[in-house]
Amino acid sequence: MTAEPGTKRIVIKIGSSSLTSINGEVSRRKLEKIVEEVARIKEDGHEVLLVSSGAVAAGYRKLGCLTRPESLPEKQASASIGQGLLIETYSDLFMSHGYVASQILITRNDFSDEHRYNNARNTINILLERGIVPIVNENDTISMDFLKFGDNDTLSAKVAGLVNADQLIIISDIDGLFNADPRKDLNAKLLREVHEITPSIEAAAGDPGSANGTGGMKSKIDAVKIAMASGISSFLGKATTKNIIYDAVYHQAKGTYFDPKDNYQNLNSKKQWLAFNSGPEGKIMVNDIAKQAIIENRTDLEPTDVHSVSGRFDKGAVVKILDVTGEAIGVGVMNYSSEALNQLIDHTEIEMKNYQKAAIKSEHLVCHLDTEVLV
Repeated sequence: MTAEPGTKRIVIKIGSSSLTSINGEVSRRKLEKIVEEVARIKEDGHEVLLVSSGAVAAGYRKLGCLTRPESLPEKQASASIGQGLLIETYSDLFMSHGYVASQILITRNDFSDEHRYNNARNTINILLERGIVPIVNENDTISMDFLKFGDNDTLSAKVAGLVNADQLIIISDIDGLFNADPRKDLNAKLLREVHEITPSIEAAAGDPGSANGTGGMKSKIDAVKIAMASGISSFLGKATTKNIIYDAVYHQAKGTYFDPKDNYQNLNSKKQWLAFNSGPEGKIMVNDIAKQAIIENRTDLEPTDVHSVSGRFDKGAVVKILDVTGEAIGVGVMNYSSEALNQLIDHTEIEMKNYQKAAIKSEHLVCHLDTEVLV
């Protein structure tokens, strides 16, 4: 379920630099500004979910570190302190406006497992429908670097897809996407409307990040790609701009608006999970005829189309689909195990009687042309 007609379901991503002081601690003044704007949005009838960074930044000084820690144990220890401080402040401020906030800490494994992914959606839907403001963050205390989402820009886009949001608002320390890096080029111009992420758009995305954050412009563009592939409009703007969050909802804020319009094929929830979260367990290589059919017609993949198999997987596993050159075509859910497919490669007519169903049904297959940001 989503918000009532005429209202929106909105995911707002708040970066570390947007809520911490120059000393790296939680700035109550900055949080007050954020919460006040979210409360106004709620009063207009919209449903709002926050994806908030800041746990490590809020906690590292209280751990005794003078600067943001580099080692994983210190980062995780800082997060264990900072997350409590962060959610306590959020809860107090939202309560002052008459709203209840909830905390949701997740890991990438929660998204890669389809049952846990669906359970997270059901939980968040209940919270939103009851008027609660869920505050989501990666569980930095236990997440390992190689099992992380990467940054909260990516997480916010995946959460937006998870809850079928209408809009993703990313608040950062820059006014939006420019045609060049505005910190280096005084003639750089702000791009107000973007309808497709082209190579020139990606080239315009530099990779600088703030001292307290982890994501640069590139990570924000990658997040926007995920949102656009899910049919979700996005906005990128500067946290210090007056009423930036509230105005972004009504397309009146200074910043960059990313509207997918007809340039992207909207992925349903199953295909979003496949494309962005599933974690393929193996690879299959298909012939050129199958490649063309998948790309042009999004047809079923037949067992006889499989050229070779890499890795071991069971029936129902997600696999990455490659062409004969090794280039990725897409991902899909296999109807056969790797063992069965390997046996089928040297099939006989007698053996073919046992392989009448598609290797991958079209409804369980995502082509890379539907989204350039596959798992």
